Amino acid sequence: MDQDHITTSTRHIDWISFHRDVQTLADALAPHGPFERIIAVTRGGLVPAALLARMLDLRLVDTICISSYDDRVQRSGEPIVLKGVAGDGSGWLVVDDLADSGNTLKTVRQMLPKAHFATVYAKPLGAPLVDSVAVTVAQSEWLVFPWDQTY
Repeated sequence: MDQDHITTSTRHIDWISFHRDVQTLADALAPHGPFERIIAVTRGGLVPAALLARMLDLRLVDTICISSYDDRVQRSGEPIVLKGVAGDGSGWLVVDDLADSGNTLKTVRQMLPKAHFATVYAKPLGAPLVDSVAVTVAQSEWLVFPWDQTY
C-alpha cells in the first residue's frame, strides 16, 4: 500500500468545530441553490445534512444508504448500496461528512449524475468528486467525528 494511503494521524473534531465547518459549507453552497431537496449519504452524511437542511431552509430530506467501511477499515471492492433514491439528482444536494477515497461518491454520482455534491471534509483522492467542500485534510489523516466519540 502507498504511504499516502496509510493513516498516520488522528484528528478528533469537536461539536463546535464541526458546526463551524458546516456553516462554512452552507455559505459556499448558497450561490449554487436553491436546492429542491437534500440527500444524506448514510451514515456519515446524516448530521451534516440535518444542519444544512436548517441552514439552507430545505424541507425535503432523504437518504442514500451505502456501506463501504467496517470500523476504520475501508472494504475492498465496490460499496454496497443498501437504499437508493429515484431520479437523476436535478436540483438536489447530496451531502456526506467526508470524501475519503472517493469510492462511495463515485457510486452515488453514477446514481445521481445531475446532483450537486458537498462534503464537510475532503481528502485528495475524494476531492475531485465533490462540487463543494468546507475543509481539506491530508489523505493520511483519520477523522473522528463528534458522534463517534465517547465522552
